[in-house]
Amino acid sequence: MKAWEIAQKVFTEAKPVIRTEEEQTWTDNVDVSGFYDENLLLDWGSNVPGSGAPEKIMVAAIQALENRGYKVSEEGYRLLHQGLDAYEKKDFVTLHKVSALLRRELANAEKDEDSPYWTYGFYHSFEEYEVKVSFPEKIPVDTSTEEFKEKIHAGWLAQLIGGAMGTMVEGYTHENLAEAFGDVTGYLREPNTYNDDITFELAFLDAFSRKGYEVTSEDIALSWVGLIPCGWSAEEFALRNIKNGIFPPESGTYRNPFNEWIGAQMRAGICGMAAPGDPYLAARLAFRDGEVSHANNGILGEVFNSIMTSLAFVTDDVKEIVKKAMEMIPRDSEYYSVISFAYDCCFRYDRWQDALHACEEKYHRYNWIHAYPNACCEIIALIYGNGDFRETLHIITMCGIDVDCNAGMIMPILAIQKGIHSIPQELIHPAFGELVTYMRGDYRKLTMEELVQKTVNSINKAKQEK
Repeated sequence: MKAWEIAQKVFTEAKPVIRTEEEQTWTDNVDVSGFYDENLLLDWGSNVPGSGAPEKIMVAAIQALENRGYKVSEEGYRLLHQGLDAYEKKDFVTLHKVSALLRRELANAEKDEDSPYWTYGFYHSFEEYEVKVSFPEKIPVDTSTEEFKEKIHAGWLAQLIGGAMGTMVEGYTHENLAEAFGDVTGYLREPNTYNDDITFELAFLDAFSRKGYEVTSEDIALSWVGLIPCGWSAEEFALRNIKNGIFPPESGTYRNPFNEWIGAQMRAGICGMAAPGDPYLAARLAFRDGEVSHANNGILGEVFNSIMTSLAFVTDDVKEIVKKAMEMIPRDSEYYSVISFAYDCCFRYDRWQDALHACEEKYHRYNWIHAYPNACCEIIALIYGNGDFRETLHIITMCGIDVDCNAGMIMPILAIQKGIHSIPQELIHPAFGELVTYMRGDYRKLTMEELVQKTVNSINKAKQEK
């Protein structure tokens, strides 16, 4: 049937009724105004669910654009301060108006020709990226064995451990964490698996289980909108874009100021698991996943982590993994300048705290959710942790900022390398036997065994179809 025929059928078959006075409303007794007001408040002031850390996303949007080499006008800053004032007063009439005007200013921000951002290479596509780096020969990994399944199990378990540890303390500086809690070496409360980061990896796994190595960014985007109700920063903007018919790569670039934040970097593990011993394939999968919500350096962050995870299956020395992965990031990219600075600091200072301080000083203009300062923490923890699971987790936790994302990505590297027996028993909590999410459908709850088996089955199926 044509659209007009469907519409005509609905119209002609409608039977008149008389509604009660209570029914004569657009809201069906739901406070629609309050719903949208509460959602808008999240843009101007919110607290991270797991740790209570404060964040102001409208402030961060301007910060993120300026990090990316754009100038926000004086009018934009006037609106920002007007909005912050309206937020404090809970003046929703003004706040809705100002929010709309400020978003227009951000969309029209002009390029800052003097920004050092534009002196670096820009990578719009995987094809542009791959010609700038050299990949080593892949090392075959037999994915049909119990040993491989155990490594996948170890990887997912380590991610849940890192995520749970990090969720408790994310969003704070090293100094403030140390002052509040001392030297954190274990869980500060009972851990759980409720973490938004892993949901996007599960959405990738969903698309990958159906499409294998031919999975596209569009396939992944559709899994997002089907399975994930909402996101934060870059992921939320991408979800809104996709729902409006704007698909990758535009979903990651259209009016998305946060596309070089940590969101892609935090979901790379599954791409590395899907390409064990094959950094090129891991990078390709990561680029496809990354461009759903990110661009340029944001995607390179996911590529970097996916390569490290891939190498973990075939490389014993964690320092060698970091070094090799860095070599597969274009040297003219700003992302490379960041990770190479952090890497050099690790060999310049005897103490990880001093290396961290140097990175904090250099990248203090970046939000704690941006990819750059968090990539520095990953490298510092991997180098100074020297392959020891407990010490690496301790360092990445005490580095602060977006701890759950960082620990969730680097702890699987060690667990995959050395197997599940390398994970200290006191960190393996019963809660990790079942993954609980806020996703729709079959991914709302699944056991660890189901997650591991789905991952292994999907990889083996993809290899057979390749």
